Amino acid sequence: MVAPASAAADPRSARAVRDVVFVDGVRTPFGKAGKKGLYAETRADDLVVKVIRELLRRHPELPPERVDEVAIAATTQIGDQGLTIGRSASLLAGLPQSVPGFAIDRMCAGAMTAVTSVAGGIGFGAYDIAIAGGVEHMGNHPMGEGVDPNPRYVADSVVDPSALIMGSTAENVHDRYPSLTKERTDAYAALSQQRYEQAQLAGKIAADLVPVSTRSAEQGWGLATADEPPRPGTTTEALAGLKTPFRPHGRVTPGNAAGLNDGATGCVLADAETARELGLPIGMKLVGYAFAGVEPEVMGVGPIPATEKALKRAGLDISDIGLFEINEAFAVQVLAFLEHFGIADDDQRVNPWGGAIACGHPLASSGVRLMTQLSRHFAEHPEVRYGLTTMCIGFGMGGTVIWENPNFDTAGGAK
Repeated sequence: MVAPASAAADPRSARAVRDVVFVDGVRTPFGKAGKKGLYAETRADDLVVKVIRELLRRHPELPPERVDEVAIAATTQIGDQGLTIGRSASLLAGLPQSVPGFAIDRMCAGAMTAVTSVAGGIGFGAYDIAIAGGVEHMGNHPMGEGVDPNPRYVADSVVDPSALIMGSTAENVHDRYPSLTKERTDAYAALSQQRYEQAQLAGKIAADLVPVSTRSAEQGWGLATADEPPRPGTTTEALAGLKTPFRPHGRVTPGNAAGLNDGATGCVLADAETARELGLPIGMKLVGYAFAGVEPEVMGVGPIPATEKALKRAGLDISDIGLFEINEAFAVQVLAFLEHFGIADDDQRVNPWGGAIACGHPLASSGVRLMTQLSRHFAEHPEVRYGLTTMCIGFGMGGTVIWENPNFDTAGGAK
């Protein structure tokens, strides 16, 4: 019998890893969760449909049949966020029935994980083009709806009881970092609101948004064109007097944390060669990513080890990063990250257009908002080569994705 040829000699096994690029991203305006919010009578899946259709509208050079996958995340996958929402939203958006889709859940990092999941497929060669995003309608589905936590989590001391309440985990981060005072978190929160307001007035936020028609049984039809949560004119003095709902005399308030929100995001990812073939724009190139686990009761510190892991794998240092988009679930978790890496609270490289404390955090959707904004920053800052998007994740995790600016000239200057 003739011995089989070695795998190394088989040309079919010589599969090169391909460059993955972020083409473009959009999102709906974010609304306040609840009966009076923008999307109180709007379905979650319809928000996703609007995002997918807008991506295709903005890029007529992308034939819908060339989309190889649709990955959509939701934290609470029931009701209008269930039924394998990646597939159902794809069909509702009018993509060909040949385009598959799936749903994904990593709590707040759902959309981020949707991106990294399909990016792996693109890099391997399983896909050429994919749509990834996330949705959360916290008005229809409050966080934890329908969940039945195993009693052993607490009975067997697998986690601290406070791990199941996100606001309490933020108070725990305050305990771990005594230098992160309420005064500092309030100052950071006010800065986020101010930066968002400045960016909005400059027309920078609107470029990311797709208008959404809304319905109200009392008021009829409307059109959502702007984020609902921002509070223009917020000051540290106004924030100082807010109540601390998670602990008596605590430090976490509705003013220095993201609210409960509704919204959806989506983006197009592609192999670099395919993007050039079709004439798709390249907003940024994926360098690497990492997820890491921490104690669930201090989930807010998750971005620190995730970033350290991602940087190490990419052969980079924190000093190489010129722009940061950090999800602001709580001000204290952002400050913990900045303090760990020796970055000032008001560093201009961090969330230049404000963050979730201002515009909102519809859980599983937020990762793509960070990426979309980073790609916009890259376009304005050709002097910056690398940027990252990072976020803490419920139940004790963090996720970080590192990106490269295609406008940067590696020879030492801007293109």
